[in-house]
Amino acid sequence: MSDSNISSSSSDSASISTVDQNVGRNERIIDADQTFSPELRHWRDVFWLAIFIIHLIVLGVLLAIFGLNRFKTADRLNIDRYTEGFWENNNGLTETYWPKYAVAGGVGTGLGCLWLLLLGSRANQMMKVSVHILTTYLAVISVLCFWCEQFFWGVAFATGAALQFLYVIAVIDRLPFTMLVLQKAVKLVWSLPEVTRVAYAFMAVMLLWMGIWSFGAAGVVASSRGDLGRWWLLVVLSVSLFWTGAVLCNTVHVIVSGLVFLVLLHGGRNASSMPPNSLMKSLRYAVTTSFGSICYGSLFTAAIRTLRWEIRGFRSKIGNNECLLCCVDFLFQLVETLVRFFNKYAYVQIAVYGKGFNRSARDAWELFQSTGVEALVAYDCSGAVLLMGTILGGLITGTCAGVWTWITWRDRVIMVGSTAMLMGMVLVGLAMVVVESAVTSIYICYAEDPSLIRRWDPQFFNQMSETLHQRLQHRSARAREVLTQNQLDSHMQDTFHL
Repeated sequence: MSDSNISSSSSDSASISTVDQNVGRNERIIDADQTFSPELRHWRDVFWLAIFIIHLIVLGVLLAIFGLNRFKTADRLNIDRYTEGFWENNNGLTETYWPKYAVAGGVGTGLGCLWLLLLGSRANQMMKVSVHILTTYLAVISVLCFWCEQFFWGVAFATGAALQFLYVIAVIDRLPFTMLVLQKAVKLVWSLPEVTRVAYAFMAVMLLWMGIWSFGAAGVVASSRGDLGRWWLLVVLSVSLFWTGAVLCNTVHVIVSGLVFLVLLHGGRNASSMPPNSLMKSLRYAVTTSFGSICYGSLFTAAIRTLRWEIRGFRSKIGNNECLLCCVDFLFQLVETLVRFFNKYAYVQIAVYGKGFNRSARDAWELFQSTGVEALVAYDCSGAVLLMGTILGGLITGTCAGVWTWITWRDRVIMVGSTAMLMGMVLVGLAMVVVESAVTSIYICYAEDPSLIRRWDPQFFNQMSETLHQRLQHRSARAREVLTQNQLDSHMQDTFHL
């Protein structure tokens, strides 16, 4: 462990000097001719593109079968005979539950549209509310689940509330800088009204798919009463919806981050050097040559990011428990290795240079580590804050659908409410991702060429540079402290043996 700490200390010290030099001059020169260059655009990760399309086709057929089998007539397609003996069949109908999902789609869309409408004037306040109200909302949902005698879900939501509270306490000192970054990202997005139109368009596409998805899900819910097999089927459908939603969100991410990167690179959207039809080029590349990379990255990035946030928050509050710290450090290093190959900053590289996902993720992470900006990225919690807003939107959506279901069919509340929550999260996430795209582009530009941020907002550039310098100094001091402690422990052991 001491060797790793020595290398960490030396690398942090080198990074500090690199940052100090970069503040005064450009360390990297970006070749503007390489951005959106057709010669560099080749089809990437085609295997995952094919898997995603096949998955949509197969799932679409299954959803149609599940929904039609219970539409207006129970067992219309006479397929219940194949399920006799291993799950229960009843006379439920698809149209009994489909309106509940329609409510979920309407509420989720309304929340997403409201977020986009208030993006310029109230976005910062909405994010602060998301951070502070999510714990309370999770606790209230937990109490309601216990009241409805749903003990498993009551424990699950109570655990979620506790983890959310502990995470906020762990990162409370980072929130001022996080809100500053989010505020500047909102300012950047607000100056590009076309990106909100992109988000609206993809929300409409997602709603169309959710109409098919909810039709099949309603058929599944109608055909069972608390059956474990049906729950597993809903889990499979939910995983598919999550992947599809993540693909659409990351497609918006690529489109928006590509445009934002160009705006920062060329000094404004009205600059004479700005390439024509930048938005349409970004859109075309995102849904063609780069779509396979988006499908591939969408499978893993969200789960790995969430795990990384939780481990970082827990790690900072362990204290001097060496055994527990050693275990958490092992998990932390494992997750950090995964982050090297699956991180959200890859989408900026995909958008601008048309690289494959793994290469984009690796290049982005190496760029951050070589410039020291990784310390700033690790300190920032903007992704977690936006995720809190997405989860809150999903909870509100699930609550609305769940309350209506509880009034009519109390034994189906959890089935409908949990799947409706996922629908709401996807729709609200499509609105949130435009800000996240701006955040990732800001960090990539700062690492590539700090003068791009200084030209755009000098005051913000100074604040970022000062925070980065403080974080690198903090890391170096911590590494030296651990190294000194290890040397003292080694000396005491040698003395004891003598």
